[in-house]
Amino acid sequence: MKEPIIYTDLVLLKRMQEGDEDAFREIYDRYNELLYAYAFRRLQSKEEAKDVVQEVFINLWERRSVFVLKTYLAGFLYKSVLNKILDIWKHNKVVRRHVLSQPLEIDVDSVETDFLVREKEVAALITKEIAAMPPRMREVYELKFRHFYSATQIAADLGISENTVATQLQRASAHLKNKLGLIVFIIYVLNK
Repeated sequence: MKEPIIYTDLVLLKRMQEGDEDAFREIYDRYNELLYAYAFRRLQSKEEAKDVVQEVFINLWERRSVFVLKTYLAGFLYKSVLNKILDIWKHNKVVRRHVLSQPLEIDVDSVETDFLVREKEVAALITKEIAAMPPRMREVYELKFRHFYSATQIAADLGISENTVATQLQRASAHLKNKLGLIVFIIYVLNK
């Protein structure tokens, strides 16, 4: 019986770049489970881990004709998965920071708890409410929660006192809590 030929990653990659779907499938079969396990350990979500790995392979296939490997294929794939995980964490960080800074209450018997809120819709509502803040308050809030500046950095950049920064942040948090209290709570629950 003839032994199957086992191709190196570089040979498979070259064949994939030429449009060979079997070579791509071999790369997928070789790394899919390993990348999934890696993503799952960090995300603790089966669906998010599957999505991240799927996106990495889709991008690899779609960019195959212009793809240039500067390292090992395994290293590239793991780094791509890690970058997608970091994007997810970065996206969720702003929402989590705000939620954790405010105690929230919810009436579990209310009609509102029955609604399913999609993340994009909620993000759009939060963006809208941030945009509705007075300009200085919005500027301080965005520097703190989107750019992760310290109160000292914000004060220095804007030429205001740290007390003013603290006051603006308290007002911004109160504004968002008043406008988005239940919605922000739902985001917190969905992103746990």
